[in-house]
Amino acid sequence: MKKRIVIILIYLFACPVFAQQGFQFKKDMNKISVPFKLINNLVFVPIKVNGVELNFLLDTGVSETILFSLEDKKEVRFFNAEKILLKGLGSQEAVEGLKSTNNVLEFNDMKYSNHMLYIILDPEFNLSSHVGIPVNGIIGYHFFQNNLIEVNYRKKRVIVYKDNDKNRKKIEKSYKTIPITVEKSKPYLKSTIIQDNKEIPVKLLIDIGNSDAIWLFQDRSELIKVPAKNFEDFLGRGFSGDVKGRRAIIKKFEMGDFEFNSPVVAFPDSVSIRNVNMVPDRKGSVGGEIMKRFTVVFDYRNNQMYLKKNSDYSAPFSYNKSGVEIQQNGLQWVQETVRMETVPLSTKYNESGGVRVFMDDFKYKFQLKPIYEIAYVRQNSPAANAGLQKGDVIILINNNPIHKLSLQEINALFKEEEEKWITLEIERKSEILKFRFQLYNIL
Repeated sequence: MKKRIVIILIYLFACPVFAQQGFQFKKDMNKISVPFKLINNLVFVPIKVNGVELNFLLDTGVSETILFSLEDKKEVRFFNAEKILLKGLGSQEAVEGLKSTNNVLEFNDMKYSNHMLYIILDPEFNLSSHVGIPVNGIIGYHFFQNNLIEVNYRKKRVIVYKDNDKNRKKIEKSYKTIPITVEKSKPYLKSTIIQDNKEIPVKLLIDIGNSDAIWLFQDRSELIKVPAKNFEDFLGRGFSGDVKGRRAIIKKFEMGDFEFNSPVVAFPDSVSIRNVNMVPDRKGSVGGEIMKRFTVVFDYRNNQMYLKKNSDYSAPFSYNKSGVEIQQNGLQWVQETVRMETVPLSTKYNESGGVRVFMDDFKYKFQLKPIYEIAYVRQNSPAANAGLQKGDVIILINNNPIHKLSLQEINALFKEEEEKWITLEIERKSEILKFRFQLYNIL
């Protein structure tokens, strides 16, 4: 299952600073290309903040730059910091944070001077545990505002082109052009959903920081309804707490000339989106599960998005069939045994004429490995019916040591298309327990 990390749609009690200059090329360069990590449809890039390299989620769904999880980055200095309140997705109230100005950001050979950013002080706001790698921040509008930004999901590279006619014309030759609008520092497009054989026009936020395919807000339109066949689910962790809602399948989603049949759609509840400051006529979001099917170029200045299909375009839509959300909760020392082969200095030959090799020596090494625990169990799901509970620490999955798998590999097991059996060995209150359940489609 892909984790729905939806740290998105953040509304800050401060106006975006549009006058800032944005990222500029340090040298006389036309473009730069930087590899990124792709985890659960989300893009993570390295950016230096005041000389210290941090790991950022690249997110078109936010207007400002947000920092968090800086416990191990004490050397980062911030300037002109003042306390503010931050609100966004989630059912809870505002959280306390800091606003800092006059910061310097560097992305490869690009530099952004005098940058304003926000720092979340709440240690519970931790994206790293849901992704499985250290994540220190989110960057949105200010990354995209000045240049042509290509996100190549197949090659896992971000390519920044200088905004000029030559580069734009080259892109236009091999890409489909989709008109967008940039409102309150975020990109939007007009598209269509087909539900109950009705074509419904919808204005959606383009949100690559949301790992789901599509979000629809039923309270924003009388035409948008949750299909009868649905289930209640945890949609992710928002800026103001947990985001909950329902999941279902709609008949079709159309975006320009591109069509997607039977996408899995999330319908967040009204409590979770009450703090979101929405632009007029917005009906939802299109996220990473759709965007990963393209190479996409964002051109904010000219209100364009360019799309080119990749090999994932026709991949089926899937969802978590287990009903459990897994998160990383710290690290543990794991002892691993390595067999050592030694040849004695005084060589002896066996009966077949070969060198006698001693296999009796072992070497033990200890490595830090992640601890995975269950963060959420969906009611009436296979995992819940089997008896699994929130807080259970996973030891084995299908008889494999859990620390040998990444969080993304674990999540992938839970969205298998076939009705696969899953066996989990867990620790609960110092007791080792074993559970078995079968994945099955409920949509």
